[in-house]
Amino acid sequence: MNTPKPHHRLDAWRHAMALVTVIYDITRQFPREEVYGLTSQIRRAAVSVPSNIAEGAGRSGHREFVQFLSIARGSLSELETQLLIAANLGYIDTKHRAFELLERVSRLITGLHKKLSH
Repeated sequence: MNTPKPHHRLDAWRHAMALVTVIYDITRQFPREEVYGLTSQIRRAAVSVPSNIAEGAGRSGHREFVQFLSIARGSLSELETQLLIAANLGYIDTKHRAFELLERVSRLITGLHKKLSH
C-alpha cells in the first residue's frame, strides 16, 4: 500500500484537500444552530471535491475521470454558493482565504478537465 496514488500527484487534489481543512476551520466558528444546516452542507460539498478527483483519477479511462472532474466542479459551485450565503449571514468575510483557494481549485480542475477532454 506504499505505492503513490495517482491523485496524490495532482495539484487540483492537493489544493482541494487544503480547501477542506480551511472549510472545517471556518465552520467551527459558525453558530451552533447551523451544525445540522449550513455547516453540514458546506462541509459535505467541500469533502466532495477532492473525493471526486481521487475517484476519477483511480478509474481506468479518461472519459470516466472527466466525468468525476465535472462532478467535482459542481460541488465547487455548490460550495461557493454556500460560502456566499454564510457571508450574507455575517458568518464569514468574502475576503476570507477560502474564496481565494476555491477559485484556485476551480482553475486547476478546469485545466485538468480541458487537458483530458482533448
